[in-house]
Amino acid sequence: MMAHHHTIEDYVRARSREMFALLEEMVLIQSGSRNKAGVDRVGQLIRSSLAPLPLSVQTIECSDTGNHLVARTQPAASGQSGLLLVGHMDTVFAQDTHFNWYREDKQYSYGPGVIDMKGGLVAGITAMKALDRLGALERIPVTFIFNADEEIGSISSRDLICSHAARNRLAFVMECGGPNGEVVTGRKGNLSAAIDVHGQAGHAAFAGKDKASAILALAHMIIAIEDLNAPQKGVTANAGVICGGTTPNTVAAHASARIDMRFVHPQDYDELSQKLRAIASSTPVPGVKAELTLRSSRPPMPATPENKALFAAVQNIAESLGMTLTDEFRQGVSDANTIAQAGTPVLDGMGPIGAKDHSDREFMVKKSLAERAILLACVINDCWDDQMGQ
Repeated sequence: MMAHHHTIEDYVRARSREMFALLEEMVLIQSGSRNKAGVDRVGQLIRSSLAPLPLSVQTIECSDTGNHLVARTQPAASGQSGLLLVGHMDTVFAQDTHFNWYREDKQYSYGPGVIDMKGGLVAGITAMKALDRLGALERIPVTFIFNADEEIGSISSRDLICSHAARNRLAFVMECGGPNGEVVTGRKGNLSAAIDVHGQAGHAAFAGKDKASAILALAHMIIAIEDLNAPQKGVTANAGVICGGTTPNTVAAHASARIDMRFVHPQDYDELSQKLRAIASSTPVPGVKAELTLRSSRPPMPATPENKALFAAVQNIAESLGMTLTDEFRQGVSDANTIAQAGTPVLDGMGPIGAKDHSDREFMVKKSLAERAILLACVINDCWDDQMGQ
């Protein structure tokens, strides 16, 4: 192991209690995506944690979501192209959730966002502190974006992330690692859509087969949407939320559905969009009309040769630290999809290991918090040195 690896590992492991105290404080701040005040409190805690470091921290004010933070080393602030880190401060849990606690046992930590992704934020912050101990932050251009709205599609932070991705050489996203330590080299893309169906109300007792029922029309549309599932192509389609009607004895004048689609290839987006439009524009139910709204999307993150090469470099560093890494193609989406769209080599899943995220059973493997902080600090230092040696 290289001498600076020992320095980083010793620094991080000596601060285990400090890391878990920060994790607990962060998890106990309720920061659902729509809870702006809570997300901003997480941002304030991050600012305080980064204050001793030689970083400039910019706040990007937002009215509809929490504010975003952009922390940069002096070389990055002066415009030098370098390495980008991204981690989100929001969680999927609404402000009134009962999942509002934190606890630990010998092996695991539990709590809302403990791996999705407050554990990743703590690992990233700790890695920056370890690099500062080496004096590396003075020479390496690192930009760390803490965004506030990833769980609702990064609507207000997407352009921010994309612009910084385009000006940097490499990127790492701090979503959780896989259950066996996997790091993400590729992801599917997604398409989120809404269908609003308008029929004609009437008394159910007098309705015939030709009733203009919005619910009946939507049922036909959902069956057609489910038929778009094509596992052999990596395409999934799901109507996850439906609503409509007023009373059982009234023909429904309105019904709606929220649709989620996942795909592997960029061209699949256009094909699926066209098919959704065709489904919404034609129905066997007379007197009914439907409106399709494409609400949000993320492009696929292909497992490019550049991503694979970056993974190979990270894997070698991990092996020198006594860690085992494999790579995976993950079904879900993240801000890594946006970074990939900018053409920047990117690895995701660099955060600590855990599972059951998006549920009240979310947990983190405790030992992985220090391991991923150590790995990230060594990767930033070594990958930058390799870049400068090219």
